[in-house]
Amino acid sequence: MRSFLLLFSGVFAGLYLSWPGIVISNNWRCFNDIIAKSNDDKISIKAALEVSPSYLIKGKKNTPSKVRIVADACFR
Repeated sequence: MRSFLLLFSGVFAGLYLSWPGIVISNNWRCFNDIIAKSNDDKISIKAALEVSPSYLIKGKKNTPSKVRIVADACFR
């Protein structure tokens, strides 16, 4: 049980250090709105501006990088 608690607190601390806004509810609304709009192919300007040039050059469209880009747009 103690190792599970240590693991959970380490994951949470790592996420908080990467994205300090992860604990604010307005940022989660932003995250959910971008995900919902991306399903309808209506990407927000804020999310489009946060895309790194290397992501566009490589052309990879995998799910973990999409989540990272949206999280960077909302939680930083």
